[in-house]
Amino acid sequence: MTGNHKDKTITRRRAIAVTGGTVAAGGLAIAGYQSAFADTESTADATATASATSTSSACMTLMTSVTEGPYYLDGALVRKDITEGKSGVPLTLRLTVVDATDGCTPVPGAAVEIWHCDAWGYYSGYTTANPGGSAPAESEDGSTANDATYLRGYQIANGNGVVKFETIFPGWYTPRTCHIHVKVHTGGEKEDGTYEGGKVNYTGQFFFDDDIAQEIFTLEPYAKHSGSYTTLDNDMVYDGGGASSGLLTLKAVHKKDPSKGYKGFLTLGIDPDAESTGAGSGGGGGGTPPSGAPTGEPPSDAPSESATASTSASS
Repeated sequence: MTGNHKDKTITRRRAIAVTGGTVAAGGLAIAGYQSAFADTESTADATATASATSTSSACMTLMTSVTEGPYYLDGALVRKDITEGKSGVPLTLRLTVVDATDGCTPVPGAAVEIWHCDAWGYYSGYTTANPGGSAPAESEDGSTANDATYLRGYQIANGNGVVKFETIFPGWYTPRTCHIHVKVHTGGEKEDGTYEGGKVNYTGQFFFDDDIAQEIFTLEPYAKHSGSYTTLDNDMVYDGGGASSGLLTLKAVHKKDPSKGYKGFLTLGIDPDAESTGAGSGGGGGGTPPSGAPTGEPPSDAPSESATASTSASS
């Protein structure tokens, strides 16, 4: 059983785009944000939630950034649905950005950027990098996804500091546990389908409960990737701090059928004055696969940002 997102308007290209980016140490505090699950939220509810969140010590404690890892690409598109037809268990992320230095008030206009691997452990832009274990080639997935852009994107926070992404549950690659990368930007603006300018306030990663992840990995298409999965306790980046270290709170769409998907949420408490380089303090450099590691330099036929943006409409 599996969940699927389909977007047949995007033409698949076997291009590999590698345009390096840097980010670095800043601060972030993360706490569960239950009300972010509501599809609609009144101003009164948002105000009450923000007030309650401001009393949380977790929100007021800034967390040191962790590594951005080896798979970052500049020029991700501003859009809510980042799947591009990639198959997997649906995952809705509701994230709320607040200013942890000012009573955890919302940060409207903050740009949240995420990127992660597909069900077999492949990242867009690096589709020939070996995910470890035994997995089909990325080209065998049968999707319509653009190899330079799938499972990457920005969303701009609304007046309550909330962003929402529609994606799939990530797979895994050796030697890392299941995770999603995140950056929070402020001071820039949407331009040509992407986000330009400003600065990065935080670079981090989101993590998943082992029991939920390993249950999902028995489903298709995840089950086609076999090998040794790294649990949270053995991961080189996750430090065991729960929500304050990026562990998502997850809610099943259907308790008896995990293939129907999950909703995940966190509150991201940033310091808008901080600037992050992505070097972070997480050990191991983010976990480069055993072979096929990216070089950080774009190939000669890599698409330009403008060409990439034109392949997928923003939403």
